[in-house]
Amino acid sequence: MANMHKLVLGTWKIRYKFHFIAGILLIAFVIAALYTTGYSRIFLEQQTTPNDSIPYCDLFSGKWVYDNISYPLYKEQQCFLVEDAFACEKYGRKDLKYQKWRWQPHDCDLPRFNATALMENLWGKKLVFVGDSLNRNQFGSMLCLIEPAIPPTSSKSLIWKGNSVIFNATDYNATIEFYWSPLLVESNCDDIADHRVQTRIIRVKAIEKHARQWTDADILVFDSFMWWLKPNMTLLWGLFGSSDAIFKEVGMRQLRYEMALNTCRGEDWGMDTGQNCYNETDPILNNEYWGSATDREMMQIVESAIHELETRGLKVEYPNITQLSDYRKDAHPSVHRRFWVPLTEEQLPNPKSYSDCVHWCLPGVPDVWNVILYSYIMNSL
Repeated sequence: MANMHKLVLGTWKIRYKFHFIAGILLIAFVIAALYTTGYSRIFLEQQTTPNDSIPYCDLFSGKWVYDNISYPLYKEQQCFLVEDAFACEKYGRKDLKYQKWRWQPHDCDLPRFNATALMENLWGKKLVFVGDSLNRNQFGSMLCLIEPAIPPTSSKSLIWKGNSVIFNATDYNATIEFYWSPLLVESNCDDIADHRVQTRIIRVKAIEKHARQWTDADILVFDSFMWWLKPNMTLLWGLFGSSDAIFKEVGMRQLRYEMALNTCRGEDWGMDTGQNCYNETDPILNNEYWGSATDREMMQIVESAIHELETRGLKVEYPNITQLSDYRKDAHPSVHRRFWVPLTEEQLPNPKSYSDCVHWCLPGVPDVWNVILYSYIMNSL
């Protein structure tokens, strides 16, 4: 999985120039923490080993450890909120080892996810995942993780409203929401159900329409990367449908970062040309591995943009989950998912041609992202 960075915005106390923030988020798949007032604790400084002489731990430097005792954190069949796109076991995957790998940082331990503690911390608050289907992947993981904290007799609801999928837990007066905005700024791909278009058109400095839906959020988790990988996109100055709108087609620099989900990923993983995640059952255990689609230059661009936010008086943390995810070639749905677009006669004889090597099976890798998010929330709210 190429550049997977996340940006978490903390409690939203001020209105900010959303298009400036969007300029950062367009670059990559993001989590980081944006604090608007008076917060001085550094995220991850609290994550230490029992040896107090180690003041800081890098949660993102580590390895995957097979753990069939404490993992998975939930069962797919027991989570009624797992979407068919991520329900690999339901759609025929027989090897379930992918559910039982635990991320182990080198110098400390990730906290054990405590659903009740998280929901108590989210009392009266709103957590919103904004972005594309990868953030929807993480949103689904979070709902499965917190489900044990919701008593069967408790009032809860899952509501589809416009671009939003909204989960309300009445006992905790808490809301966890997914908001579909794949390019973050306005685009012709903003319909949550009908967004497959031949030519993607974006209003590059127009994020306010979407941002109005987030202003009451206490925590925002943004994600935008995959949708920027088209060779060409059309930029729009003006309004959709306006007679005086100006359109300009541009080549996307990110083309060279295209995920190479089929041919070159197999070569990355030491396999034959043309191989991808199809039939992969083990993660990469070589700590020296660095995928060719994981681009350091793009990380530097994100870091530079975040530094610019800091110069404007905003406290920013930047947890980079790129590498820990990139090891998990075994954890994608591949052919074990529901396909919303019928497969063609040309595709059917060649499963590699329609393997989903972008999203993640649940339970799986997004659970680790949420354990890290859980750590942030427990140390900051």
